[in-house]
Amino acid sequence: MTAKLTNAQIAWRAAQDIPDGAYVNLGIGFPEMVAKFKPDGREVIYHTENGILDFGEAPPAGQEDWDLINAGKKAVTLNPGASFFHHADSFAMVRGGHLDVAILGAYEVAENGDLANWSTGPGSVPAVGGAMDLVHGAKRVCVITDHVTKHGKPKLLKQCRLPLTGVGCVTTVYTSLAVLDIVDARFVLREKLPSISLDELQALTEATLVVEGSVKDLVVPEV
Repeated sequence: MTAKLTNAQIAWRAAQDIPDGAYVNLGIGFPEMVAKFKPDGREVIYHTENGILDFGEAPPAGQEDWDLINAGKKAVTLNPGASFFHHADSFAMVRGGHLDVAILGAYEVAENGDLANWSTGPGSVPAVGGAMDLVHGAKRVCVITDHVTKHGKPKLLKQCRLPLTGVGCVTTVYTSLAVLDIVDARFVLREKLPSISLDELQALTEATLVVEGSVKDLVVPEV
């Protein structure tokens, strides 16, 4: 298989598209990495479901305050003006449409925007969690993921096979090989690694890739 982006590089690419002044929720795990790559001079206000608005970077090792954690139980710092609130109020913000962007991981994404990012399989946590609220509460839902599974099977599908997190909710997908928007129930290819051809990318994608205009090279720094 062709060379691909690392998780950090995928997170960096997704971070570049967060608008200045946006209120953003990052999913637990891999998506939390996006916070490390906020472009200089851009204000992003991060929200976490357990009740913090405007948290900052992770503290240096050994300087954690374990009363200050995000939803993934990782230590955070606070930016000036940060606020705390009840878990129920946090979800009122989500359900009330007050988040501009949610960035989540995925097991599967369908061409119509359906998302499956939880599983009842062995070793998994059999619960969808707050993601089901985020995908329908945020104005824009982005997915960051490897383009294929660890077994080399496509993750961008005609139809999801796993239990759904949300229906028709995904806006943009950032993978280890490409950037795609979901428009009119189609994967529209916006960027791809210059080292992979369109035919090679299609072979790794179950759903049909649609090209509208020029496809830009997906170029990211070493991070």
